[in-house]
Amino acid sequence: MKNKIENFRLGSLTDPKFISTALATYKQNDIEKKWEIVQAHDSVAILIYHKEKEAFVLVKQFRPAVYLGNQNGMTVELCAGIVDKDLSFEQIAKEEINEECGYDVPIEKLEKITSFYTSVGFAGSKQVLYYAEVDKSMKISEGGGVDGEVIEVIEIPTENAEKLIYDESVAKTPGLMFAFMWWFSRRKNENIIT
Repeated sequence: MKNKIENFRLGSLTDPKFISTALATYKQNDIEKKWEIVQAHDSVAILIYHKEKEAFVLVKQFRPAVYLGNQNGMTVELCAGIVDKDLSFEQIAKEEINEECGYDVPIEKLEKITSFYTSVGFAGSKQVLYYAEVDKSMKISEGGGVDGEVIEVIEIPTENAEKLIYDESVAKTPGLMFAFMWWFSRRKNENIIT
């Protein structure tokens, strides 16, 4: 995937579409406090497992905020999206799988793993994590995103996933690492039961 970044600069945020900033003021244990926060949309993320390939289907994309820290900005992530429509979390997860990865997964085949809060030091948005299994019959497009998104669909064989968790040279999200660990724990428990 081509990733040529030029003229990267920061500017003032005017007319934001996805976030807003605020100053929270409050009293805690009789002490007046202030804290800068970012109000952002909740989101969904999906761990996609390709049964025939025995691989996880992930996305790779450029993230400007990560670029500030590593001058590369490319991240490996779960398929994910913000909740910015009047749809259920499951419906948004289904749409994201279709748009980003090119698979048609029925809503009833989405398994909720859990939910948690991200960026709790400044944002505190909720993310709902799902699991979906796919096979070649469910492939409907190449994926890659919509509306000018530049998303590369990648597949990580399950035997390489644990190594990726601890590979600090790859920018990735805690949700991805948690989802992998959940999957390995589940697989281990299934093997104990059978």
